[in-house]
Amino acid sequence: MKTETRTRLVAVDNLRVVLTALVVVHHVAVTYGNIPAWYVFDKARDGTGLALDLLVMFNQAFFMGFFFLISGFFTPRSYDRKGPGPFMRDRLKRLGIPLLAYLLFLRPVALAGVYDGSMPYWHFYIGSWDPGPMWFVEVLLVLTGLYVLWRRSGRQIEERRGMLTFRAIALFVTGLTLAVFAWRFLVPVGQYWPVAGLPTPSYLPQYASMYVLGLIAQRRGWFETLPRSAAKYGFIAAGIASAVLLPAGMWTSGWAAQLGTAAWESVFAVSMVIALSVWFRERFDRQGPFGRFLADQAFTVYIIHPLVLVGISTLLSGLAAPAIAKFALVAALALPICWGLGYLVRSIPGARRIL
Repeated sequence: MKTETRTRLVAVDNLRVVLTALVVVHHVAVTYGNIPAWYVFDKARDGTGLALDLLVMFNQAFFMGFFFLISGFFTPRSYDRKGPGPFMRDRLKRLGIPLLAYLLFLRPVALAGVYDGSMPYWHFYIGSWDPGPMWFVEVLLVLTGLYVLWRRSGRQIEERRGMLTFRAIALFVTGLTLAVFAWRFLVPVGQYWPVAGLPTPSYLPQYASMYVLGLIAQRRGWFETLPRSAAKYGFIAAGIASAVLLPAGMWTSGWAAQLGTAAWESVFAVSMVIALSVWFRERFDRQGPFGRFLADQAFTVYIIHPLVLVGISTLLSGLAAPAIAKFALVAALALPICWGLGYLVRSIPGARRIL
């Protein structure tokens, strides 16, 4: 039993590596597509930029929600083992310190190419305040604090093993669809929250619900009990939703378009989470030295990757090539550099206690 548990946690570890690589690739796609939402923006001048925009759209529909689910999955056991005070102090150390380090030291470097000298730097720095990709850590700290308050009230999720049913999945997807649909009347897609620095606040219902789903999944043993066939059916459901619901959201208008988009995102996100979780559990449940290396640096890569991308994109700013070619080149360079730099950062004395 111990070996089985360890193996399945290794599968989740491998998933984190892939999701972290997707974050890097996602931001490279934003750099060279048609969506101006990154430190460096080299707008596409040819039709291949549309392919990058589609990659961003499909990624956005599920990958950050998946991160929140994984974070929720590991929360209950850690809280049970440490207790409320030590658990929260550990979260503040492992999440709060990297957040402050990014805001105070890494963010000014990432912004170096944006500052045009038209105002004092301190004025520019404060006026453009946001945590960049560390918004994820910011939101996770809030969710973690709410979980601690909930547990301190004497409540917790009952630990009961059982298989996740189709009915429960359908109810969750329906509830998430309606929550996203209603939320976006207040927070439309594309809205940005300054200071807090949330680039996608319209997805907050998904992020919060996925975090809670991770908490429940850990207590109910859903990761271990989902049948092998769930991977196949999850991928099929994601494909059907993209063929039916996505066009429905794009080819209609008003509330019908919003409902269609919310339904596609919810079905696609849940289907991909189930499919990838089971697929990795069944096929990628081992980890050699190289896999362990990748997993060890994953969180550090998430923190430092903006500097690597800004540096490479700036060096290649004069390159004349199709958008997708520049994307492929920068992604191929950035991924190994990010993991190598992540290793060097974690080699700093004391860094591994946090990272």
